[in-house]
Parts: sequence; structure tokens; C-alpha cells
Amino acid sequence: MSRADRRRWKSARTTSDLGELMALWLEGKIASRPGYQPRSGPESETAHLVPTLAALCRAGYVTTQSQPGRAGTGADGRWWEQRAAVELVVTDSTLFHPLVDAAYAAGLIVRNNDPDGGVQEQPVIVTTREGEPVTWFGGRIGHTGMAIQWTGLDRDLYRTVSTGTYVSIIAPEYGGAGDRMWDVLDFLTGRRRYGPADLWASSTQPTDPARG
Repeated sequence: MSRADRRRWKSARTTSDLGELMALWLEGKIASRPGYQPRSGPESETAHLVPTLAALCRAGYVTTQSQPGRAGTGADGRWWEQRAAVELVVTDSTLFHPLVDAAYAAGLIVRNNDPDGGVQEQPVIVTTREGEPVTWFGGRIGHTGMAIQWTGLDRDLYRTVSTGTYVSIIAPEYGGAGDRMWDVLDFLTGRRRYGPADLWASSTQPTDPARG
């Protein structure tokens, strides 16, 4: 990470500051971010998700990792399937319930994890190779991993994000059909609007299968 980038991340004092910097990194306006390979932007497969992810960051939900729903033959000739998924850190309790309620209303899987010793829910498989699990979202977040993820932040801001709630939102289906999840999140942030018939205004939670 360049000296200029380090200064920018170190200068952030609030979650809003952090969200704006993360949005700028997603948009390619900052070369590096903490906890990620220097001078590397988001993976090419997530390019079409950047507007949604940046809007989430600017709305107070700081995204930490994401992937689209996909299914097909990989570069290794094997069959790969992945669920659309995103992990966000939420430090404002007034933002937590709208996010979780919208996800439940849409039948998405939700995992909440508090790295400061609170709730630690079980992870969910999000990528398989020939039917075998490869990656997971959700699950325990340790203090060592947290320090690596947010290295270089202001001490007080680090304390805020390291004690926030890490929420994973995951499509229940594998493949491109799961990308409906991004529409749900766009309605949450206001990138898309239904008007009077907004389907995501309900806080009704789904049956157990949608909880993963």
C-alpha cells in the first residue's frame, strides 16, 4: 500500500468515513485497502456488483467480502457452483434490523457474528467444486483475523469496527438465480424504488429452510 493510501485509511475517524473509502476503493479511485493485496481492486467477477456494494458502504453498511451467484466449468475443467453472498460490518443498531428484515422477507440466509464474544453463528457453504465445499461465509471471526483485516486504521475506529456485528447475507440457491439478492439490497439503500408496492417493506420472517 502506498504512503498516500495508508494516510487516507488512517485519517478515517467514523464508520461513514470508512464506508466512503471502501466505496472509493470498489470504484477504483483508491488503489489499496486494509487487509487486501496491495494495489489490487475487487475481483473481476464482482465488477457488476460495484454500484450495489458502494451504495451499501455509503449507507453505513461497510462491505468486507462478496461474490456473485455463478455455476459452470472453471479454468481447471471442474464444475463450480457459488451462491451470491456478501459480508458487511454494521456498527449502528438502527441499521441492523432493516438489513436483516429485508433479507428474511426475501427468503435469504442470514448469519450474524459478533467478534467481541457475543453471537457466533455457524458458517454457510457458498462455493463448491464438483460438489465439495470450497468456501464459506459467516462463522467465527477471531481477533487475529480482525487485526489483519483492518490493519492501519485509527485506534478508536478500529475499536468500533472490531466490536460491530458482522452480517453475512447469502442466497439460498446456487448460480445466477441467486443474484436477485442484489436487487433486495438495492431497494434497501434506495438505488431502486418500488413505490407503494415495495415487497421488502415487510418484516415477516421466512420459514426455517430460508435460515440456512
